[in-house]
Amino acid sequence: METISAKELERCAREGECLIIDLRPRNEFLREHVQGAVNVPQGRFGAELSGRRGETVILYCDRGALSMAVARELEKRGYRAKSVVGGFRAYREQRDAQR
Repeated sequence: METISAKELERCAREGECLIIDLRPRNEFLREHVQGAVNVPQGRFGAELSGRRGETVILYCDRGALSMAVARELEKRGYRAKSVVGGFRAYREQRDAQR
């Protein structure tokens, strides 16, 4: 299972080249999230992955542990999945440092 940095997540979001999935609870997602991300709390997938097997899926949670576990599971099911090292916290810290 591959991991990516918060900086790489930001680039992917900007370019719109991947499906970005936020695994955090809905209330946290609504407060703040990566642009273009869809919310699938706790990795309870429905139609979000339909027809996306060839596409790269990037997952993030609060700190990265849940997204790593879900990425491993998706890889077993034939998806190209990546997890963000440090999760949303790392993304927020990286983004705020650029301001």
